[in-house]
Amino acid sequence: MTRDRRLVAIHRGGLLVAADHRLLAVWAAGCATRVLPIFEAERPGDERPAAALTIVRAWAAGECSVGQTRAAAVASHAAARDAGQTAALAARACGHAAATAHMADHALGAAFYALLAVAEAEPNDLNAERVWQLESLPKPVSDLVRSDMHLRAAKFAHIFDSPS
Repeated sequence: MTRDRRLVAIHRGGLLVAADHRLLAVWAAGCATRVLPIFEAERPGDERPAAALTIVRAWAAGECSVGQTRAAAVASHAAARDAGQTAALAARACGHAAATAHMADHALGAAFYALLAVAEAEPNDLNAERVWQLESLPKPVSDLVRSDMHLRAAKFAHIFDSPS
């Protein structure tokens, strides 16, 4: 699948303006923050996923580089490999949130892994989490994210679809 140019930063030849890229990163961090306690309950003292969220928020505020967020994303994914399945999903959500600074389409990965973590930890809360994710989308990027969810529904195992 070809990358959606709407999710490629303008400076890389895409259509995504910097302000919207930052909004996507903050939204992705919000999705991951909601499942971070799942990771922390299993791996107290492992701060890599939380650090990834801190650094991507700093990037969104213009306070650090993309390189720093990439390193934090890699560290969060390493933390996932050290964790059990549900905690790993939460750490992967954090890693994808941080990776959003490098490639905006990772924002959907953060939301996806957050939903998977909720589905395993508290299955009855899954639909409420879907609703929260959609309602918390910043207006300037809401249509873009919803469209991307639809376009990549099969890749993401239809986790974003509400139950019928």
